[in-house]
Amino acid sequence: MGGKKNILFLCTTNSCRSQMAEGLVRHFYGNKFKAFSAGAMPTPIHPSTKKVMMEMGIDISKQRSKSIGEFFSLEFDYVITLCGENAKDVCPIFNGKAGKRLNWNFEDPAEAKGEKKR
Repeated sequence: MGGKKNILFLCTTNSCRSQMAEGLVRHFYGNKFKAFSAGAMPTPIHPSTKKVMMEMGIDISKQRSKSIGEFFSLEFDYVITLCGENAKDVCPIFNGKAGKRLNWNFEDPAEAKGEKKR
Protein backbone atom coordinates (compact mmCIF):
# COMPACT_ATOMS: atom_id res chain seq x y z
CA MET A 1 0.00 0.00 0.00
CA GLY A 2 1.19 3.57 -0.70
CA GLY A 3 2.43 6.20 1.73
CA LYS A 4 0.51 8.84 3.57
CA LYS A 5 -2.06 10.86 1.65
CA ASN A 6 -1.72 14.66 1.57
CA ILE A 7 -4.72 16.66 2.75
CA LEU A 8 -5.07 20.45 2.63
CA PHE A 9 -7.70 22.30 4.68
CA LEU A 10 -8.62 25.79 3.47
CA CYS A 11 -10.57 28.62 5.00
CA THR A 12 -10.54 32.37 4.63
CA THR A 13 -8.04 33.42 7.32
CA ASN A 14 -6.40 30.14 8.41
CA SER A 15 -6.87 31.25 12.02
CA CYS A 16 -9.40 28.75 13.37
CA ARG A 17 -11.32 26.14 11.31
CA SER A 18 -8.50 24.95 9.08
CA GLN A 19 -5.98 25.08 11.94
CA MET A 20 -8.23 22.90 14.07
CA ALA A 21 -8.78 20.45 11.20
CA GLU A 22 -5.02 20.22 10.57
CA GLY A 23 -4.35 19.57 14.25
CA LEU A 24 -7.13 17.00 14.59
CA VAL A 25 -6.01 15.03 11.54
CA ARG A 26 -2.36 15.11 12.63
CA HIS A 27 -3.34 13.92 16.11
CA PHE A 28 -5.87 11.21 15.23
CA TYR A 29 -4.86 10.17 11.70
CA GLY A 30 -1.18 11.11 11.42
CA ASN A 31 -0.39 7.53 10.43
CA LYS A 32 -2.55 7.87 7.28
CA PHE A 33 -2.42 11.56 6.33
CA LYS A 34 0.01 14.46 6.09
CA ALA A 35 -2.22 17.40 7.03
CA PHE A 36 -1.74 21.04 6.02
CA SER A 37 -3.86 24.18 6.27
CA ALA A 38 -3.92 27.58 4.58
CA GLY A 39 -6.09 30.62 3.94
CA ALA A 40 -6.84 33.16 1.25
CA MET A 41 -6.15 36.06 3.66
CA PRO A 42 -4.10 34.53 6.50
CA THR A 43 -4.17 36.15 9.93
CA PRO A 44 -2.56 34.98 13.19
CA ILE A 45 -4.09 31.91 14.79
CA HIS A 46 -6.95 32.94 17.07
CA PRO A 47 -5.93 32.49 20.76
CA SER A 48 -9.12 30.54 21.51
CA THR A 49 -8.21 28.04 18.79
CA LYS A 50 -5.03 27.03 20.59
CA LYS A 51 -6.83 27.00 23.95
CA VAL A 52 -9.69 24.77 22.77
CA MET A 53 -7.31 22.34 21.08
CA MET A 54 -5.13 22.17 24.22
CA GLU A 55 -8.27 21.39 26.25
CA MET A 56 -8.68 18.38 23.93
CA GLY A 57 -5.06 17.36 24.57
CA ILE A 58 -3.87 18.50 21.13
CA ASP A 59 -0.98 20.96 20.98
CA ILE A 60 -1.03 23.12 17.84
CA SER A 61 1.43 25.70 19.17
CA LYS A 62 3.95 24.84 16.43
CA GLN A 63 1.40 25.47 13.67
CA ARG A 64 1.36 28.85 11.94
CA SER A 65 -1.03 30.68 9.68
CA LYS A 66 -0.14 30.15 6.02
CA SER A 67 -1.14 31.54 2.64
CA ILE A 68 -2.67 29.25 0.05
CA GLY A 69 0.10 30.31 -2.34
CA GLU A 70 2.65 28.32 -0.31
CA PHE A 71 1.05 25.10 -1.53
CA PHE A 72 0.49 25.58 -5.27
CA SER A 73 3.61 23.53 -6.10
CA LEU A 74 2.46 20.53 -4.02
CA GLU A 75 0.03 17.81 -4.99
CA PHE A 76 -2.81 16.86 -2.65
CA ASP A 77 -5.04 13.81 -2.50
CA TYR A 78 -7.73 15.90 -0.82
CA VAL A 79 -8.40 19.64 -0.68
CA ILE A 80 -11.19 20.53 1.74
CA THR A 81 -12.62 24.03 2.09
CA LEU A 82 -14.23 24.79 5.45
CA CYS A 83 -16.12 27.99 4.64
CA GLY A 84 -19.60 28.72 5.92
CA GLU A 85 -22.48 29.49 3.59
CA ASN A 86 -22.05 33.24 4.10
CA ALA A 87 -18.38 33.13 3.04
CA LYS A 88 -18.72 31.85 -0.53
CA ASP A 89 -17.32 35.09 -1.99
CA VAL A 90 -14.07 34.87 -0.02
CA CYS A 91 -13.64 31.12 0.36
CA PRO A 92 -10.28 30.20 -1.19
CA ILE A 93 -10.00 28.29 -4.43
CA PHE A 94 -7.04 25.95 -4.79
CA ASN A 95 -5.65 26.02 -8.32
CA GLY A 96 -2.92 23.47 -7.67
CA LYS A 97 -2.98 19.71 -8.21
CA ALA A 98 -5.66 17.96 -6.19
CA GLY A 99 -7.31 14.55 -6.38
CA LYS A 100 -10.61 15.11 -4.63
CA ARG A 101 -12.06 18.52 -3.71
CA LEU A 102 -14.68 18.82 -0.97
CA ASN A 103 -16.48 21.65 0.80
CA TRP A 104 -17.51 21.22 4.41
CA ASN A 105 -19.76 24.07 5.46
CA PHE A 106 -18.57 25.40 8.86
CA GLU A 107 -19.27 28.88 10.14
CA ASP A 108 -16.15 30.53 11.55
CA PRO A 109 -16.02 30.05 15.35
CA ALA A 110 -13.59 32.98 15.53
CA GLU A 111 -16.53 35.22 14.51
CA ALA A 112 -18.64 34.14 17.52
CA LYS A 113 -19.65 36.99 19.81
CA GLY A 114 -19.74 36.83 23.58
CA GLU A 115 -18.41 34.30 25.98
CA LYS A 116 -20.11 31.23 27.37
CA LYS A 117 -20.16 31.04 31.18
CA ARG A 118 -19.31 27.74 32.84
